[in-house]
Amino acid sequence: MNKDDNVCVCHKVSLGKLQSYTKREQPKVASQLSECLGAGTSCGWCIPFLEKIHKHHAEGKEDDLGLGAEDYCEKRIAYLIEKKAKQQKDG
Repeated sequence: MNKDDNVCVCHKVSLGKLQSYTKREQPKVASQLSECLGAGTSCGWCIPFLEKIHKHHAEGKEDDLGLGAEDYCEKRIAYLIEKKAKQQKDG
């Protein structure tokens, strides 16, 4: 993913915004990334990626989320379909 790609698609929070936030605010825990425009507070798909961004920042590493933007969005759609099916099953 590049800096302009959204990590949190629900709230349109890009990788670059999250990187700037972590540099500026130095969050102690990954959950504090939610303070960056609400990242991770809706569907939940991006939470593991926010945790990875936080970990990489703490270790001084470059962010590599392991997916291109297109793959990221496709996997998010599959996640949402699975999540909805589970919710319907659970009632």
